[in-house]
Amino acid sequence: MLELVRNAPSKLPTTTLTRSAGNNMPKLTFVECNGSSQTIEATVGLSTMKAAVDHDVAGIVADCCGAMTCATCHVYVDDAWQSRVGVPADMEATMLECVVDPQPNSRLSCQITFTDELDGLVLHVPKRQF
Repeated sequence: MLELVRNAPSKLPTTTLTRSAGNNMPKLTFVECNGSSQTIEATVGLSTMKAAVDHDVAGIVADCCGAMTCATCHVYVDDAWQSRVGVPADMEATMLECVVDPQPNSRLSCQITFTDELDGLVLHVPKRQF
């Protein structure tokens, strides 16, 4: 649950959103091909690509900034998460034909919208994007 916090003193109150105690930001883990991992906090409603770019995750290039025209945000969805993440739509599937070493669990991270249900999601970054 989000609480509104008003900062004072000011002629016009400033309102910011903060999470209540006990409601941590959902987590997302990127595993590099060398086995090292980076767990980040992800904002619900944004793409996992945006979260990766915002946290400087190595290997997520995102040349097109999420416009689904470059496939440089390619990831492999961890086996334990495939059913929750789902399958690519037709346009994404077409773009995945252009990636290096496509696998059945390949996805474009720009097309995975992060939700509370994906808290703990694990994505593997390919050895190279192009």
